[in-house]
Parts: sequence; structure tokens; C-alpha cells
Amino acid sequence: MTAGMKESDFEAEVVGAMLKVGYQQGDPAQFDRQLGMDPGEILAWIAATQDNSWKALVTRYGGDAARATTGFCSRVSAEIGKRGIVDVFRSGVRDQGILFELAAFRPATSMNATHAAKYAANRLIVVRQLGYSPKHGNTIDLGLLLNGILVATAELKNKLTGQDVAHAMSQYKTDRDPGDPVLGRALVHFAVDQDLVYMTTKLAANATEFLPFNRGHDGGRGNPPAEKGYGTAYLWEQVWERDAWLDILARFVQHQGSASDSRVIFPRYHQWDAVRRMEDHARANGSGQRYLIQHSTGSGKSKTISWLAHRLASLHDAGDAKVFDKIIVITDRRVLDEQLRADVANFERVKGTVVSVTGEDQSKSADLAAALGSAAAKIVVTTLQVFPYLLALPKNSELASRRYAVIVDEAHSSQTGDAAAALRQALGAGHGAGDDADPEEALTALVAARGHQPNISFFAFTATPKDRTIEVFGTLRADGTKGPFHLYSMRQAIEETFILDVLKNYTTYKAYFKLAVANDEAGEKEVEVGRASSALRKMVVSNPDVIAAKAKIIVEHFRAHTSSKIGGLAKAMVVTDSRAGAVRYKRAIDAYIAQAKYTDIRSLVAFSGTVND
Repeated sequence: MTAGMKESDFEAEVVGAMLKVGYQQGDPAQFDRQLGMDPGEILAWIAATQDNSWKALVTRYGGDAARATTGFCSRVSAEIGKRGIVDVFRSGVRDQGILFELAAFRPATSMNATHAAKYAANRLIVVRQLGYSPKHGNTIDLGLLLNGILVATAELKNKLTGQDVAHAMSQYKTDRDPGDPVLGRALVHFAVDQDLVYMTTKLAANATEFLPFNRGHDGGRGNPPAEKGYGTAYLWEQVWERDAWLDILARFVQHQGSASDSRVIFPRYHQWDAVRRMEDHARANGSGQRYLIQHSTGSGKSKTISWLAHRLASLHDAGDAKVFDKIIVITDRRVLDEQLRADVANFERVKGTVVSVTGEDQSKSADLAAALGSAAAKIVVTTLQVFPYLLALPKNSELASRRYAVIVDEAHSSQTGDAAAALRQALGAGHGAGDDADPEEALTALVAARGHQPNISFFAFTATPKDRTIEVFGTLRADGTKGPFHLYSMRQAIEETFILDVLKNYTTYKAYFKLAVANDEAGEKEVEVGRASSALRKMVVSNPDVIAAKAKIIVEHFRAHTSSKIGGLAKAMVVTDSRAGAVRYKRAIDAYIAQAKYTDIRSLVAFSGTVND
């Protein structure tokens, strides 16, 4: 784009590109602002896919085609208002006792020619300057329709005219009535300029929350600069591309909550990109692969895992053969585990598809065997303690010959006490009394010791993988090193404000210590540097006297420099290396506060699960 070009020129370029990836350009004059649809496009879809049903409907409307059109479109609009667009597309609408499909999504295999023909008949329409309300003449830059029904909107801003994506978001907040029935039904709204994309699934005036929908750049926020064209061209060339967009509407978008308080779940860019890449790779390469997905806290990992699990459960290769017989999701974070299981279950469309097998030890292995042998159960959610049973299946058993996708949730290094001991024993790694277990290392060692298993693919999700984890699960790169198959970095999560940058205002103190030999005659003993350094550091940082001294510094620094800010409501965060460390610092800080008789401050510790210190 060159200087002097108008916003409408940018809009025209985007629409022109969309016409090349499967869209037709619609006429804004044909859009019914009261119903939120283009009746002519709906009839065109029905005529191409369900003509006999339409003829029967016209008969039931007394042979009056115009009356049938009005009645049917009103019925569709009412059902969208009651059930939402997602359910209407997936379940259809019944009028006068006749069921009509409003969309056809790509089937798992290509063996059903009738369904394939319906899929090809889907009509994707882009409308410029869409008038969306019968109350006024305001227009929105782009409206995206599927078979005549509005599913998404977009405001485009040309930075060369002095406006950018922030102005687009402001326009949605201040100039788009959240109570408007048409806009309120759309699944997602995009704010776009040449460099950045943001999206929201719910308009709420100034309370509207926009999320970044960007690819990330150099490990941080934003998008890579484009060699030609625009940095946001991926939106209309890849995300809105016909097959990709239909896939998002079919298998990514969800309505969750009650009918009166429903919310739309729409993937962020890295979630969509990661799931699609893993699915495509598994389709092409089959089972026996290992994937490391390094997604930071704040990435929405539980939903990414849920989307992946359900998609892998129906994945077929180019020859229409099923890639995996069973999907196993492994988690062991006691509290967050419930969120993951809820998300996996929420995405379930056929009851019985998802089965949960939990347990503190291998006593649940019989339940796991039953779930693995069940024809109905496609996805099994279980704990890490039960997992070794899968790897130990007799090689000549029927279950051992099946193909599995094993999705491992997060490094479980927060487990402590009796649960940690049981976990490490289950993994065959032993345990150190009183120390935090490190199941990530134990699991990695177990998988590595078993070697390549052609019937099992591993999808390992972790925010901070250890070197050994990268070596076992990582993808070989061109330079000979290994790295994650997909990355959403902590830096990007911080810059996109999904997590707090705990290092932004931190205070450091240098630590000094030296070793003393109790018995000089004992001489020197050579030890491995890395292991010795780790042991020495753990001994020093866990020393009660050291923690007490640090607690005094923390409290006094907070009172002198921080507590008076924000009208006396300021807080400070102490970040420790483990949950046990958090408990020890909490106790030390409380002890010092009591000793100093400070009544104006107090401490709070937060972590998941239980710590036995």
C-alpha cells in the first residue's frame, strides 16, 4: 500500500484476496438486518443440497414459495437466538416437521460422496460495508457469512490514514451496540490493521475484552514484518481460507454455559496453529512420533489439549485409515486437572466418548485396561501414576497392538510428599525423602528407556522443558539441535499480558557461601560438577537461617519502599523455586512479622494441591 491510499482501498485489497481463497462477494442490500442473514444465499444453499425437502416445505406452506421463504428464514433466526449459531450449523433446523441442514462440514473420511458434495456446496460470502441494524444506517467494514448466515465481522484500519488496530477496537467498544441482535449473534469480531489483529467473542461496550490474534515475532508479541504485502495477510489468506474457516466453525468454535449465559470459545492464533500443525503431521506420518509443545502459562493449554484430543480421535490418513485407536490424556496437577477434564468433556459431542480413570497408584490399571478396550471410549483421561501400565502391556496382547496418541499435560514437578513417592515409584524412578519429586525427569527417562514405540505417539506439553525432555521429545532442526515442535513463549505471554512479568520490578541480592571440610585428613573427593552444584545450592537455599534472614530483608524492603503505594494497598510477590519453598518462606515471613510486631501487613501463600513439608 502506498501513501495516499484510503481505508477503503485496504478493504478492497483484503476482499480481493478473499475471493481467491474460496469466497464470493455478497450484496449488502440483500442482507436482512432484522433476521441477521441473506435469505437469497440461504435459499441458494438449500436448492443446491436439499431441493426435495424444500419442495415439501413449500407444499406445507400452501404452495406459496414466498411465504415458505419468510417462514423458514424467521424460523432459522429464532433458532439461532435460542440455540446459537454453532448448534444450528451442527444440528440443523426443523420447520413444519422437516429437518434442514444449514451447513455441511468436512467428514473424517472421503468415502461418503453425498456428504463430500454437500461440503463443496457451502457458500462462503464476504460483504463490504454491511449494514447490520434496522435501527440505523451504520455499517461494519466486513461481514463473513456462511450459507447466508452472519458468523463474523471485521473492522479494518489503514495505518497510513492515521488509524490503527486500537481505533478498530475502540470503534467496537463505543460505536457498536452490544445489545444489537445481529452483532450479538456473530461468533467473533476482528480488529485489523496492516500489522496486528485482535479479536473478541462478546461485545460489551467499554468492557469488551479483545485478545491478540497474532503469530508472534522473535519470541515476543506481534507479527513478523512482511517481505511483501501485509504482516496480517495470514488472517485472510490462511485463517479465513475456505477449508480452514469451515474447519474452525466445525471443530474449534464452541458455545459453553447455559442458554441464558452462553459464551463462545474461539481459539487464539497459537492454539489454532499448534493443533492444525500436529494434526497434519500425524496424518502424514502416522503413529510412533514425538512432539514437544512448549506453551507458556497463560496459553490456554487445557483447551489446546482438548481440541487436539478430539481431533486426533477422528483423524484419518490420506487412505482413509484411522491413525489412532485411542487417545490418552495424562494429567496429574490436582486442581488444574479438574479444569482439563472439564474442558475435554465440554468438547464431547457423543456421550461416552470421554472416559476418566483416576488413581494415586497402579491399582487403577484394571480400569484403564477396561477403558482402552472399550469401543465407545475414544478419549481416556488418566493420571501419570496409572500411565506405566500402558507402556508395560504385553507385546502379544490385543491392546499392545493398537495405536495410541498419548497427550502429556505439563511438567508435574509440583508433586510432593506421599503422592510424589507413589508417583516416582510408579514410574520406576525412586524418590528422595522430603524433596519435591521431579516426575518430568522420571517420565522422560521411562519413555527414553522404552525406546521408539511405533504404535505410540507422544504429545508432551510443558511451559519450561528440561534439556533431557527436549532431547527425548524435541524435533530435530536443520542445525542438528532439537527444539519444540511448536512454541508459545513466556515472553510472548508476558508481552500479550496473559501472565505477570514477575521480574519487572524485582530486587536481587548476591549470595555468597564457601565450603568447609570438617576433617582435613579426609582429603578431596571428585564429584560431578552439575550434580554437586545442585546439591549445594539446595542445601544453602533451604537452610532455615538463610530463609529467615531473607524473610527479614523482604519484609523491611516492602515496608520501606512498597507498602505505601496505591493508597496503602500495594502488594509484593515472592517467587520461590518450589511449593515447599513457598510454605517455608510464608512461615519465616509470618514469624518475622510477629517478632517485629507489625500489624499493618500480612502474607498469603498460594499453590495447587497439598504440601507435606
